[in-house]
Amino acid sequence: MKHVTCNIKNKNIILGKTIDVLKKGGLIIFPSDTVYGLLCDATNETAVKKLIEFKNRPPGKAISVFCNFDLANQLVEINQQQEKIIKEILPGPFTVVLPSKHIVNKLLESEKGSLGIRIPMYRYIEVLVNQFKKPITATSANIAGQPAHYSVNTLLNKLSKKQKKLIDLVIDAGILPRNKPSTVVDLTQSNVKILRQGDENFSETKTFLSKSVGETKDIAKKIYKNVETRHASSIQKKPLIFIIEGEMGVGKTVFVKGIGESLGIKNIISPTFVIYYEYDIKKSKVKSQKSKMIHVDLYNIQNKEEFKHLGIEKLLKPKNILCFEWGEKAGEIIGLLKSKGKIIYVKMRYVDEREREIIFRN
Repeated sequence: MKHVTCNIKNKNIILGKTIDVLKKGGLIIFPSDTVYGLLCDATNETAVKKLIEFKNRPPGKAISVFCNFDLANQLVEINQQQEKIIKEILPGPFTVVLPSKHIVNKLLESEKGSLGIRIPMYRYIEVLVNQFKKPITATSANIAGQPAHYSVNTLLNKLSKKQKKLIDLVIDAGILPRNKPSTVVDLTQSNVKILRQGDENFSETKTFLSKSVGETKDIAKKIYKNVETRHASSIQKKPLIFIIEGEMGVGKTVFVKGIGESLGIKNIISPTFVIYYEYDIKKSKVKSQKSKMIHVDLYNIQNKEEFKHLGIEKLLKPKNILCFEWGEKAGEIIGLLKSKGKIIYVKMRYVDEREREIIFRN
């Protein structure tokens, strides 16, 4: 069993070693956006049997897999309505259960032939899946029925000698934020069913369509007003945090400008090269002359260590409003953001060249 500690210099080495072990049918303890997970090639029967032996998993008990959107379409049956729901909640701390296409090893599927898929907001897992190009098991690294682990040391102390021998590689990212395992959402039937509740509630989302810069700003103002009204008392005690996801050019900065205008701020510019800008809030129901809006662009952030130099924690003050562009990269600090503030998720995507879809989850 090899033990490797994550640091700013060895990200590529870690990914290389992990992929090498996956290709050989090995078993890996690896960090995630929730807890330490147990990874193996989900298409390799020998590797999957090794995982099940480690977990002492009862037969017929399904195990979910990490994938990306392209792989998801290969692994499970997805209709138009299911796709809409998936794109509203993923990437994020959700496991979505759908009818399997039986690409993964059958031992990972439920007795009904369904499969759980996960697309987490966690950079290491995202890059790993993209490079390995196959589904990877996404189960927590604990014995069946036992608590999940947030530290490699506590995990290893609970293992027997036999179990330790089954592990080929341990990737140690230190103590993870104490997030619950993912919320499991069953979409195999017409009615959505929650099989396990994690930190994030599955809730109804609102979708808006924008055909212009002005409409995008107006939608941002409407969303901000909704949030400010519903959570006025809460954001007196903690910061309000917008996690904004979407492709290049979809209008994330325009959306932030809309929020800024709601606060009396009209000189917002993209902070791409300096990571973030701070602005004094001119008007708000949040009564404080010292409150600020912080506009953060994570496009150039590559790994967890870089977040440490940004001083994000000092910005997480009550009554502040933070807007994170490229929110897909916020997975490394999402635990910190959840613990300190009220998070609002906004996803933006192209409908066509002229129209954008803006999805708001409160």
